[in-house]
Amino acid sequence: MKFRTHKLDNGLQIIAECNQYAYSTSIAFFVSTGSRDETPEVSGVSHFLEHMVFKGTPRRSAADVNRELDELGSHSNAFTSEEQTVYYATVLPEYQNEVVDLLSDIMRPSLRQEDFDSEKKVIIEEIYKYEDQPPFGAYEKCMAAYFDRHPLANNILGTVDSVGEMNPQAMRKYFEARYSPGNMTLAACGNVDFDALVAEAEKHCGAWGSFETGRKTDRSKGQAGFERIQKESATQEYAVLISAGPSADDPLRFAARLLAYSLGDDGGSRLYWSLVDPGIAEYAGASPHEFDGDGIMLSYLCCTPEDASRNLECIGGIFNDLDAKGVTADELELAKSKVCSQLVRRSERPSNRLFSVGNNWLLRNEHRTVKESIDAYQAVTLDDVKAVVEKYPLSETMTVSVGP
Repeated sequence: MKFRTHKLDNGLQIIAECNQYAYSTSIAFFVSTGSRDETPEVSGVSHFLEHMVFKGTPRRSAADVNRELDELGSHSNAFTSEEQTVYYATVLPEYQNEVVDLLSDIMRPSLRQEDFDSEKKVIIEEIYKYEDQPPFGAYEKCMAAYFDRHPLANNILGTVDSVGEMNPQAMRKYFEARYSPGNMTLAACGNVDFDALVAEAEKHCGAWGSFETGRKTDRSKGQAGFERIQKESATQEYAVLISAGPSADDPLRFAARLLAYSLGDDGGSRLYWSLVDPGIAEYAGASPHEFDGDGIMLSYLCCTPEDASRNLECIGGIFNDLDAKGVTADELELAKSKVCSQLVRRSERPSNRLFSVGNNWLLRNEHRTVKESIDAYQAVTLDDVKAVVEKYPLSETMTVSVGP
């Protein structure tokens, strides 16, 4: 395994974790842009643009893009989050050059009016779909309530009004403010010919014009409270709880991840044994979410409406106990075993490593091997976990409950 890097003159960073023994090659463009970079007037534009990238370029129609991805036998897709938009494909190594050509091409989409109008309907239907499905937007509503006026409160999908009023000119302006090569990383994992990767990137991306981008990374104040949203069509109650957590560059993030396993893993955690195993909740879990300059601990609950109140009281008691005492030595060792085992299993596939390698580079400008990550987790002590709950108390939460 060898890690290599290169930067084009226009600022595009190229990174690869090369493994000559892998059977596949995974490649992606990581763009450092997402809903937190949007203004209210163009809320949802990052996600909308993700769709439009596949609708054609000056060289390819939408049908060409889809046909060529199929001809390459690729597993491909894209996603948008609060902070990044990622376009990826996994292919056999012999198709590396072809997939770099294709992915590079769609990074400069045409944004034609007719495509924009048809895709707008798709996005609006998607917004309605998620509003109708459990947990009925509880995550988005809780994020908005917790982050309040902070950009991380922005909804990834946007609203029916913001998407409905958007036009190609506004999207083009956003594209020209965020899709600078210096704000993008071309990442690859698996059986990668790095020299060929650089050559193809220079050929297809070297002429992209570079411009300055920026992002405010002030930490939010984080709101606490309780909101209940009536949803008569629901048969269960869905609750999302958010408290503060370490940011993407906080050294305590490893301890917070282990804390999350002890608190809310889907088996063997405090929430599992207290709520799921006794059968009073269908699901109860927790996970940390690390952002650029900010972070949260996110907990979920799904149960029958009549059990919701006592279940939330139970969760509050668990939070208070962890804030006061931290985790036990046995809980910490169990969490380490789970995390490290999962890390090794997932790393066997280049497509999984791609996101770890790309995210690390985008958020921290670093490469971390699997062994280095395992060592970081194994080095976490009980005092480290205690430091997490002292700095980021679980009990100071914003809770949003949606149900009948």
